[in-house]
Parts: sequence; structure tokens; C-alpha cells
Amino acid sequence: MATTKTGERKLQILQMLATMLEQPKGEKITTAALAARLDVSEAALYRHFASKAQMFEGLIEFIESTVFGLINKITEQEDNGLAQVQATVVMLLNFAERNPGMTRVMIGDALVNEDDRLQARMNQFVERVELAVKQSLRIAASQQQTAPGDVEIALRANLIVSAVVGHWQRYAKTGFAHNPSVNVQGQIAILLS
Repeated sequence: MATTKTGERKLQILQMLATMLEQPKGEKITTAALAARLDVSEAALYRHFASKAQMFEGLIEFIESTVFGLINKITEQEDNGLAQVQATVVMLLNFAERNPGMTRVMIGDALVNEDDRLQARMNQFVERVELAVKQSLRIAASQQQTAPGDVEIALRANLIVSAVVGHWQRYAKTGFAHNPSVNVQGQIAILLS
């Protein structure tokens, strides 16, 4: 029973951290402010997480497992390479839209004053997303839907992911007012043409 309570409290801490990250002003989040929002002591936070960096790692793990789980689902359910790319881009933008606090983590905005390894991990996350897009573009090339050159595939994958990250940035920098999925279908069509 105690394990469930510990797991539940950890989840509550991470949910509150994500909620606090949804504030458009993006002030630095302290453990004191987090503890106050949860109506617990800072010591209670540290019983569940060794550091604030570990709390952010929990959010990053959620982002990674959710996004890559959805990418795997897309590639399993869709054989068409271009359709995989489209579905992946839409999913990435919808994920950001539904999780504004996580968007600040994905763009690194929430990690500015935190441990450098957290930003390195998010950079690696973006690289892994780009690899997934590249793989879908290779499938499209093998299906003769796009030009098959490896250089072009790499350039196109980078351009597509850069556009996604740009949408995430704009969403966060506008105080979550400019939804990233607006006009996405037309933009994807241009990127894949």
C-alpha cells in the first residue's frame, strides 16, 4: 500500500510541476513554490525526488515515453511513408497543444537554470524524433513517393522537425495563444512536396 501512495505522491508532484510550467510568464520554479502549491514541506518533495533535476527528469520521461509510444503506434498502423510523416507531425503539434507545460520543457525554456544534462536529454529527444521522420521518409522513397536521395531525406527530415520545434517555440512564446496545429495540413503538404 505504501508503494502506491509514494507513486501517487510522485505523480502529484510531477502534475503540479507541469501545471506550474503552464504559466505564460515562465518564472523560475522553485521547490519552495512547488511545495507551497502542493501544501507540503520541501522536505516532503525530497522524500520522493533527490533533486529538482530529478523532477524534471520525470517530466522528460513522460514526454519521451508518450511521444515515442505514439510514433511507434503510427508506424505500426500506417504503411505509407508520407502518411507516417504527416501523422507524426500532427501528433507532435497536438501533444504540445494539450501539454503546454511540457512544451516549455521540450523547447528547453523551463530548463534554462537547471542541470545542463536535462537540456542535453531534450536535444537528444529532438534528434530521435528527427530519426523517426527520416525513417518514414526513407519508406516513402522506397514507395517512390519522394525523391530517394539520402541527402535530400536528411535535409527534409531536418526541415520538418525544425518547423515542428518552431511551432512549439511560437506556442510557448505567445503565452500558449498561438496553437501549433493551426494550418498544419497545408504546411505539411508544402514540406513534403
